[in-house]
Amino acid sequence: MIPGSVMKMNKGGTELIKLPAHAFMMAMRGRTGKQVLVTLDMGGTEVPALLREMQNDVLKGTPIHVDFSEVSLSQKVRITVPLYLVGEAKGVKIGGGVLEQTLRTIDIDVLPTDIPEKFNVDVSALGLDQTLFVRDLNLGEKYTVLTRGEVPVAVVKAPDDVPGAAAGAAAAGEAAAPEVIKKGKEEEASSADAAKKEAKK
Repeated sequence: MIPGSVMKMNKGGTELIKLPAHAFMMAMRGRTGKQVLVTLDMGGTEVPALLREMQNDVLKGTPIHVDFSEVSLSQKVRITVPLYLVGEAKGVKIGGGVLEQTLRTIDIDVLPTDIPEKFNVDVSALGLDQTLFVRDLNLGEKYTVLTRGEVPVAVVKAPDDVPGAAAGAAAAGEAAAPEVIKKGKEEEASSADAAKKEAKK
């Protein structure tokens, strides 16, 4: 059995529970999102709840404690959802720029039955020196976005604007310089040897 707790709605306190370990792990199989909607059997009463936190054994990786919060299926909940960039940005493919993701999660209000595990954000139309903002995202009518619209999600920067790019180019130039100098010295030495041989003749 796995110990856990359920935070009751409307300040009803917290109730301690125990879950069958095998049944719980089977129910969580394949779930990647942090907020998972489950139905708990609490004394013959089915209670919809969100999995809020799960503690795992450090060595085995198996759950040792879980925390839930009771929810209403007709009321929206506030959650944080990860953002994943998909597609190859036009500014990278054609302009040689560098794509940077500046926002990795977004806060939304959503019904418990519509909770997404993640949002895929298509950046293929993003050109060089262009920025994708939260207000530009089309997530659907199910979700009320709480993150401010002016927050940048991703940007395609020109290579010269990327920290370290100029330093890398300079380092590459310095690394090549000794070869040129060395080559010059070898040519001078060859010319001097040739001149000595000519003088001896």
